[in-house]
Amino acid sequence: MNNPPELPTLAAERLARGPQGRRAVISRDELIAAAMSLLGPTRSVSTLSLREVARAAGIAPNSFYRHFRDIDDLAIALIELAGSSLRRVFSEARQRISAERSVVRTSLEVFMEQLNAEAGYLDLLLREGKVGSEAFKQAVEKQLVFFEEELMTDLLRLEALNGHKLHRADLLARAITRLVFVMGASAADQGTEAQRETLEQTALMLKMIITGSRSLAAMADQQ
Repeated sequence: MNNPPELPTLAAERLARGPQGRRAVISRDELIAAAMSLLGPTRSVSTLSLREVARAAGIAPNSFYRHFRDIDDLAIALIELAGSSLRRVFSEARQRISAERSVVRTSLEVFMEQLNAEAGYLDLLLREGKVGSEAFKQAVEKQLVFFEEELMTDLLRLEALNGHKLHRADLLARAITRLVFVMGASAADQGTEAQRETLEQTALMLKMIITGSRSLAAMADQQ
């Protein structure tokens, strides 16, 4: 996974700064990286202020508007970055799955890795989907729908490798995505052992859901 763009080195910063020590030019990605550096496990993007982000980026507050309309516009960009980065990680993991590898186990292992990853993308989605503003929740919802669509495509491909059919693969992908994010939110504040237990419980739940979808597809074929 690509981490958020790193802010320039001190030497590069000095070259880019104006006479007051502020940077004369900054890219959109660098501004996003500065905002990401201010977030933590318990801090929502809604608590960020424009001046705080500008200070972290080393720019004058007015320079912020070259890239974003307001702080909410930046926050939604952070959510979109988190979603696209995570989807890429999960998609790459699923592409390596063969008929012998479990999509459930692989996806959950990647999920738990990302839950504890330094980049904090998953933390951001889980947090804003739960406590963010209505606009932020809608932005997270949009990312979850993208997850569902990509998961459905991969589920159909992987089930075909195993000779299985699925009933309503779209609803199956939705059920898996929503369950994993709910369980992930509960695991976010747990210790290592508790997280492992949550992973095992979630894996069993997902197997039950997938088995049900296969059974319903088989019943439909018999009718």
